[in-house]
Amino acid sequence: MTTPQITPETTDVPASEEAAVARETERRQRIIVISLVVGVIVLLGFLGLAIYFLLQPATPTDKIRDVFIIVVALESLVIGVALIVLIVQLASLINLLQNEVRPILKATSDTVNNLRGTAEFLGENVVEPVIKLNGYLAGLYRMLELMGIRKK
Repeated sequence: MTTPQITPETTDVPASEEAAVARETERRQRIIVISLVVGVIVLLGFLGLAIYFLLQPATPTDKIRDVFIIVVALESLVIGVALIVLIVQLASLINLLQNEVRPILKATSDTVNNLRGTAEFLGENVVEPVIKLNGYLAGLYRMLELMGIRKK
């Protein structure tokens, strides 16, 4: 019986797929990082522009107060969006636990109970008779030794 030879072609296909997935993941991460950097730069630009105009000599305090109120409102909006994303992720986790992990745990529990029953069956029907037989044979050997038929 011959074993099938693994050719380089069959092993290269999964490697190229994994490489494509890795490149795609890296590309997505790069896009996210670039987007975040651009967003921070734009935000800092707006903040610098606001500070420049607010520091002009004719700027009343009311304008400064209004700008800080707007900044706090935007910050609250960002925190609200983050909380919504957190709640959605939490709901996804709960769904995963209920629909995926719980059946796996039930199947594992059933398997353990099945193994427990198998171990009890083997203990009662295989191991126990062998132990009894060994006990009877040891008694028989000892009796033969005492009678002088079998030597130590």
